[in-house]
Parts: sequence; C-alpha cells; structure tokens
Amino acid sequence: MQAEYEKLSAKGVDFTMEPTDVGPSIIAIFDDTVGNLIQMVQLKL
Repeated sequence: MQAEYEKLSAKGVDFTMEPTDVGPSIIAIFDDTVGNLIQMVQLKL
C-alpha cells in the first residue's frame, strides 16, 4: 500500500486520506479528478 501511495502521489494523485490502519486492513482514498473518491484497500493477512 505504502509503495503504491508514494508512486501515485509522485504522479500528482490527490489523496483525501493517506494510508490508514483500520484494524484488519489499511485503506487510502483518492480523488479521480472528476469527483469520484476511489478507495484502495489492503487486507492484513
């Protein structure tokens, strides 16, 4: 998650939520530039 977050941030992606630990997963949220919020989820195994 962290590597993908850094890669996308370097390309100018606007994250509204940095990678955050929420118990069984880590989530991050970004804006797709047309008003949609996209949530990335990584499950902790």
